[in-house]
Amino acid sequence: MQSALVWFRRDLRAEDNAALHHALKAAARVWCVFVHDTEILAPLPRADRRVEFIHGSVADLDRQLESLAAARGRGQVRLIVRHGLATEEIPRLARTLGVQAVYINHDDDPAALQRDSAVGDALRAMGVALHGHKDHVVFERSEILSAAGTPYSVFTPYKNAWLKKLQASLLKPYPVAPHAANLAPVTDEVATQPPTLEQMGFKRTNLAALGIQTGSGAAMQLLDDFMHRIDAYAQTRDVPALNGPSRLSVHLRFGTVSVRALARAAWQRIQDRSDSAATGAKTWLSELIWRDFYHQILHHHPHVVHACFKPEFDRIEWEQGPSADALFLAWCEGRTGYPLVDAAMAQINQTGTMHNRLRMVVASFLVKDLGLDWRWGERYFARQLNDFDLAANNGGWQWAASTGCDAQPWFRIFNPLRQSERFDPEGKFIRSYLPQLAALPDSAIHAPWAARPVDLASAGVMIGNNYPSPVVHHEQARLKTLARFKAVRLP
Repeated sequence: MQSALVWFRRDLRAEDNAALHHALKAAARVWCVFVHDTEILAPLPRADRRVEFIHGSVADLDRQLESLAAARGRGQVRLIVRHGLATEEIPRLARTLGVQAVYINHDDDPAALQRDSAVGDALRAMGVALHGHKDHVVFERSEILSAAGTPYSVFTPYKNAWLKKLQASLLKPYPVAPHAANLAPVTDEVATQPPTLEQMGFKRTNLAALGIQTGSGAAMQLLDDFMHRIDAYAQTRDVPALNGPSRLSVHLRFGTVSVRALARAAWQRIQDRSDSAATGAKTWLSELIWRDFYHQILHHHPHVVHACFKPEFDRIEWEQGPSADALFLAWCEGRTGYPLVDAAMAQINQTGTMHNRLRMVVASFLVKDLGLDWRWGERYFARQLNDFDLAANNGGWQWAASTGCDAQPWFRIFNPLRQSERFDPEGKFIRSYLPQLAALPDSAIHAPWAARPVDLASAGVMIGNNYPSPVVHHEQARLKTLARFKAVRLP
């Protein structure tokens, strides 16, 4: 093949990139492009950390490609960056460059599949092929099936089949550097100055102040740091006040790090340790398998984007009307009167991140304490999370709501007070996001509405003034939830 174009999307790295590797092996000249797709950008808030993260990572990818080519004696190699509709920009650029093929890595979000289908049709009309490759998961689509040839809907047997199929060769990186001499210089005909955030209509956020760095180098630094902590991961992962998680989720979401690199690091640690010492790595690898699991659920059951995985739960009568709207707003703004829930919502609102344990707590609270449709919370997370991924976000919400595959049983309802006492026993996380409660003693910080008046006065806490009363009574809400689910479960 004379020439090809690599279209980057959720894979913002040069090394260990399947599409780039295959293009460089197949074509004598390879150009690379990223499109800031206006169809995706249009509905986003004008200050969006994800857009800023992508923008910075695209600039880093440009430097990676330039460096790879320079090491092979090739100059003028740059990432072509466009701002417009991808369905128009990709065919137009392919025609201008005269390539025979466009290479992409798969993106199984329904909107992305529709976009890629439209691009593929336009390219075929020009006689240009569109080649797709697996890159963002270890096993995709129908690679893991049951003995009956059907997709799994329960995680544990899926995980067992996943582990049984895993081989070290499947986690090897795709070599790019040895083929970098085939990267083509960018001519004046297609060269443009990458748009600034401001030119795209966006503003800077607090991303840098939060210490969130963009690009592959930052991802590898986080991975190196986590590998020094991974042995304790099983013990620290559920405590939000500790530095337990890898903090790699946003990098994994936008592909500044390869999922193969993460799985390989965990797999190697498991091989190098005794069973007891490898618990942390096994637990983390299991989280990566959950990610694959939710992606294959989305592939085989795309109805989950708008409906319950289990259809019977679409008959649930959720709370509606002004009172429900007020409860939802209190949840969004962290004014529920339950400190752990409110601190978690403050975290997501201020930083775009939320600890995994807290995602379960606040989701359960929305659905099973407030009686609100899980889709309301799912959409809010989709707007707020830096690492928003449709498959994982949908899977997590349906798990917490008991409407999804292998979900929390509907009669199992998190008690927000018990969750707070168990996973933030000293109130360290609560105090970091709810400073108005900081002076309360540990024994009172989980349920300030029940604190002694002397403790409230000493801490300067006025229930109903500078901290709200609980918007619901948990035990009463629990009974309503059980009745709500029984109504659709019973004949």
